[in-house]
Amino acid sequence: MRPQAFESVIGLEIHAQLLTRAKLFCGCSTAFGKSPNSLTCPVCLGLPGALPVLNKEAMVMAVKLALAIKAKVHRYSVFSRKNYFYPDLPKGYQITQYHFPIASEGYLTIEAEGKAKTVGIDRINLEEDAGKSIHDGMVDSSAKTYLDFNRSGIPLLEIVGKPDINSSSEAVDFLQLFRAILQYLEICDGNMEEGNLRCDANLSLRRKGSQELGVKVEIKNLNSFRFLQKALDYEVQRQSELISAGKPVLQETRLWDSKQDKTLPMRSKEEAHDYRYFPEPDLPPLVLSEELINKIKSTLPELPQEKIERFVREYKIPLYDAKVLTSAKALADYFENTAKASQNPKQASNWIMREVLQYLKEKNIDINNFPLAPENLAELIHKVDKKEITLTEAKEIVFPEMLKIALAPEIKIRVGDKLAARDYLKVDVSSIVKEKGLGQIVDEGRIKEIILQIIEKNPKSFKQYSGGKVQVLGFFVGQVMKETKGSANPELVNRLLKEILDSYKK
Repeated sequence: MRPQAFESVIGLEIHAQLLTRAKLFCGCSTAFGKSPNSLTCPVCLGLPGALPVLNKEAMVMAVKLALAIKAKVHRYSVFSRKNYFYPDLPKGYQITQYHFPIASEGYLTIEAEGKAKTVGIDRINLEEDAGKSIHDGMVDSSAKTYLDFNRSGIPLLEIVGKPDINSSSEAVDFLQLFRAILQYLEICDGNMEEGNLRCDANLSLRRKGSQELGVKVEIKNLNSFRFLQKALDYEVQRQSELISAGKPVLQETRLWDSKQDKTLPMRSKEEAHDYRYFPEPDLPPLVLSEELINKIKSTLPELPQEKIERFVREYKIPLYDAKVLTSAKALADYFENTAKASQNPKQASNWIMREVLQYLKEKNIDINNFPLAPENLAELIHKVDKKEITLTEAKEIVFPEMLKIALAPEIKIRVGDKLAARDYLKVDVSSIVKEKGLGQIVDEGRIKEIILQIIEKNPKSFKQYSGGKVQVLGFFVGQVMKETKGSANPELVNRLLKEILDSYKK
């Protein structure tokens, strides 16, 4: 039986690392890339007698997310011990939330087959991360595993989605929107490669029209949108083939192998794991006042959907452009700064959607590392609008030269307490235009002279035009632009050509 005979039922579980300066229950730094075990203390190492103290900053971030996804913020929540053994879990348990989470019953709205679709979010848990096991890659008896506890105690949000997703593309759209919201709130940088945003997918198949769920398979640690989509598509194919052949689908946890482009078994889940949850005795219940929740609510920024609607309304750009430009907060900010500085939002959108995004794709970087300041791109747009240079000159000559100049010195990245910010090098667009000898020809006398020369060289085309074949005008326009190397003002060329050709025709 083909995969089309089945319906996918998918739920995502997301772990987002919070951008706090200190860990969840101690004052150790959350800085990335420091020497192993240099950011530890008795609390995050789980030493006897050490007592946890909740980081208020992490709590505020959890409430922000809950409010942003329309979840119910619980005024009373409880931390629990989740007991399991793993070498990089120093206490032998993880402090998390279970029976009484900080928030529940939220949702996001995505687009599915041209219609709005609501995907529910069951709960948001505030919890601590484990450490990191580092394997030396050897497989013989001399193999070693090293433990780095710098990450132990880092604050996480565990977001448990409802099984409302029915395709891999919907799953990707949901995760992309969720990542954008985290970035807009400035509570998680969304870096999936470094593990700051991680995703597990639960998938089962059922025959179309049936309400009976199939056996659920979990795919762990998907760290890119592409891997999420490929893993789900593979699992749909694998499970449908098993069911069609009359074979059982095992309840298990699988991993995505990007080299083989397939999922592989990790462990069976024939029985639910007994984590023996019980309330954390060293932490009191978390009690939030209505006043505090409202205060946090007042700090919420404009979120992606709100920004999309405003961009379409305020800047008069297409809905598609608005969706792309708001996919990341930094990109949306870059567009707005460019649009305001250039006073031409549509051209700002065009340049960013084409030239800028193409450059980012080629270099495999994001807008935070784009070397040109919005003001410089706006100046280039302004030059074209004032007809000081042609659009062709701007794209093929000036823009590449601006990038070259901006990249000449070392790019400075200033990393603050939250998201990375940029220091830009000022690029003098006017100097580039002058040095390259660019600028539109707007001298009517000079353009007329060129037109007359081209008519004289192309009598056959002139005869066709005189005979009523008006589309030949485009040929003459092309010849003039070729002769002037694209520097003649196109509007002026069109007007003068028509005047001259029509006068000769008479």
